[in-house]
Amino acid sequence: MNVVIIGTGNVATILGKLIKSKGHKIVEIVGRNKESAEFLAKTLNSTYTTDFSMITNLGDIYLIAVVDTAIEPIAKQLTLNNKLVIHTAGSVSMNVLNKINNGYGVMWPLQTLRKEMKQIPTIPFVIDANSETTYATLLSFTKSITDTVFRANDTKRIKLHLTAVMVSNFSNHLYALADDYCNKEDLDFKLFLPLIEETDKRIKTNAPKNVQTGPASRKDESTINNHIMLLKTYPSLQKLYQLMTDSIKELG
Repeated sequence: MNVVIIGTGNVATILGKLIKSKGHKIVEIVGRNKESAEFLAKTLNSTYTTDFSMITNLGDIYLIAVVDTAIEPIAKQLTLNNKLVIHTAGSVSMNVLNKINNGYGVMWPLQTLRKEMKQIPTIPFVIDANSETTYATLLSFTKSITDTVFRANDTKRIKLHLTAVMVSNFSNHLYALADDYCNKEDLDFKLFLPLIEETDKRIKTNAPKNVQTGPASRKDESTINNHIMLLKTYPSLQKLYQLMTDSIKELG
């Protein structure tokens, strides 16, 4: 299929590379910044424009891959009759596209993506469309670029997005806090990488609750109190430690 990508950031870049690698043609990159649009267009062997009124009509699919708050304003600028228009956001209703034409949907990559990635990771996609006919077209396209596709309406997709924030953004923030603590206390954060890898390995075959370890899970109050005392000069981290400890105890 001929694909037009609106956007030049992380998602636009990685999806553009993935789509191209699967035999589709990126016919145009659309972006507000000339340098970024030109660079991505060269990467994907495509043309580019910064003028939304001059977007090519040669695309079969128009993929809006921009920050969530920009999707609706961009949609209001588009007139694409008889084209499939989709956005890639997990927490934005597909109905923000309903003024463009009769065929629209969403194709959300359930993965953390950075444009500097050397290799494209496995990307499950969560999709939906405004009609069964449009959905069939979108499903066929999505299956051509990934082996893992799920259908979810707006309500379910935003819950999936919330969960993604917890398992990826929140866990990475905990790593960042731990790394900061290690730097301040002259410890080597890399010592904990095997522990992180083992935890990741376990939850692939077990429910996370069933492999929980540590002082909170065994209700070791002596160790917990010692840890809290050690964090007295880190009040924010101390508060978070207590909150997480209480949550682990509550979940049981």
